[in-house]
Amino acid sequence: MLTETILSGKIKPGERLNESQLARDLKVSRAPIREALQQLQQQGLVVNTPRRGMSVIQLDDDDIKKINSVRLILEAEALRLAHANMTKESGARLMQALHRLERSGSATPSVRVRLDLEFHRTIWSLTGNEYLERILTSMASPVFAHSVFRILKSEKIRHILYSHRPLLAFLQSETDQTAEAIMAEHLRVPWGQVESRPEMAGAAGRGKSYRVARGADNRGLT
Repeated sequence: MLTETILSGKIKPGERLNESQLARDLKVSRAPIREALQQLQQQGLVVNTPRRGMSVIQLDDDDIKKINSVRLILEAEALRLAHANMTKESGARLMQALHRLERSGSATPSVRVRLDLEFHRTIWSLTGNEYLERILTSMASPVFAHSVFRILKSEKIRHILYSHRPLLAFLQSETDQTAEAIMAEHLRVPWGQVESRPEMAGAAGRGKSYRVARGADNRGLT
């Protein structure tokens, strides 16, 4: 419930998370709230700051640049490992996840983000490396949460949604591109024509251009 609340934007980046208030709102005791917050901290959606306590992660464009530069390396490895473990059943799972994602163009940002993350996590789960899966989940989840607070034009949404097809093509041996090239292109999709939601004004940089790994523009793509 807390994850969905964060990904839907009901609790905003940087907002403090008070155990007592959350317990009252969700009508549960503080113990499960405390455990949930610890899990969210491990997933990278929540940070614990001295003298301030728990709050939702807040990223700026430079943070996203740094995260995606590491994602490029780790997700390329995840693609290679998942490719080696591909079966007919896992291919069907990925195709279903991709179809759900591509049909979400008119859905709310939180739904699109959830389906986007689901597709990536399905790939990570196929690596057979629980440590890599855990690191990617912790590292990438804040980027997905952050993307809820961006407004995209419909054509940009379609471009981003369909940018996932090359990943599946690699896993199904339908392309000669390397895993690094596939991920660099996936992370290169620029945001152009993006503006922050009013409530996020000033919370994150806007209009900047960052580069990672051979000059790929990696802002905000999931």
